[in-house]
Amino acid sequence: MLVGDAHVARYRETDGQVGYEWNGVTTLLLSTVGRKTNQPRTSALIFARDGADFLVVASMGGAPQHPAWYLNLRANPEAEVQVKDQRIPVIGRTASEAERSRLWGIVTESWPNYDVYQSRTDRVIPVVVLTPR
Repeated sequence: MLVGDAHVARYRETDGQVGYEWNGVTTLLLSTVGRKTNQPRTSALIFARDGADFLVVASMGGAPQHPAWYLNLRANPEAEVQVKDQRIPVIGRTASEAERSRLWGIVTESWPNYDVYQSRTDRVIPVVVLTPR
């Protein structure tokens, strides 16, 4: 099973022919700039759609802290997603409290384990909206 850097590498090498579908869900590559290093960072993430927007979840499996990609995106919201062979510039933002409930329903429909992850932590797991620029 592809995970971490190996997932990113195979996805890139094959333009998503390998790695786009993972455990029955679709994934994208999110490229951000490291908030401390200013170096490019890429993560393979499960995603859902809300109209033109891509939705990703900063779950880290329910860990007590946010994932690095999310902290990087908060520091610099300009990013890029790769979906199969398409590279799309995006602006990332955390879903507001008012919209989170609706969006949480969309992402858990794709990956019900997000509810399990939320039960493992006291933090509210962010839903991140990636809007094409």
